[in-house]
Amino acid sequence: MAEDRSPSPEFDPFAIGVDLAPLPEYKAAATAGFDFDSLLAQPLRLHEDLTSGCGGQTWPAGMVLAKHMLRYHRKDLRDSRILELGAGGGLVGLAVARGCEVQQPLLITDQLEMFSLMGHNIELNQMQGQVKATILNWGEPLAQEVVDFKPNVILAADCVYFEPAFPLLLATLSDLLNLCPSAIIYFCFKKRRRADIQFVKKAQKAFHVAELHDEDRPIFSRQGLFLYAITSKHRCD
Repeated sequence: MAEDRSPSPEFDPFAIGVDLAPLPEYKAAATAGFDFDSLLAQPLRLHEDLTSGCGGQTWPAGMVLAKHMLRYHRKDLRDSRILELGAGGGLVGLAVARGCEVQQPLLITDQLEMFSLMGHNIELNQMQGQVKATILNWGEPLAQEVVDFKPNVILAADCVYFEPAFPLLLATLSDLLNLCPSAIIYFCFKKRRRADIQFVKKAQKAFHVAELHDEDRPIFSRQGLFLYAITSKHRCD
């Protein structure tokens, strides 16, 4: 699963201007369909609702990560134990569960405020047997359910947006990689401010961080979006 990784200095996020990627405007609550440029034969229905927080909206990095997984990992996740961090409404996890050949139920996780929305979108797509919503607060000890599940593929999109949460996110990434040292984290974020680069610097000190190949990279990199594979420095396959 890690064969897609390739260094790509021309898209170095450290070279992107501080104000290149401003925060987008918030959307009104609505339900929309997503087929990810026809990568899904049956479009995913997703309800977006900001009532309980910004995680209830679809963000650009989620679209990039979902398309990447559908395009490059459709057939190699059969035996994977997949967990999505900061899932919000569950866009990425639901897309992977629907479009990839995943044999085990997939966990989508977020804070309590997003739990209802995650559950709603699972039911909206009739995927109760394929996806389960679980509460996971960054920086706290991993729940026993996650420990028992021992995920070896972690999806994380648009988790870099609130600077005080960066140490908590790094702690959770570390806990997940300690739980399963062979795990790979597919991580996509949009650079919006200088602090986002500090997160990348700290991640590079703690983990192995490599840019992922993607045919859309020339397009999304111009929007300040970056797609990485994060693995343990002590990984042994």
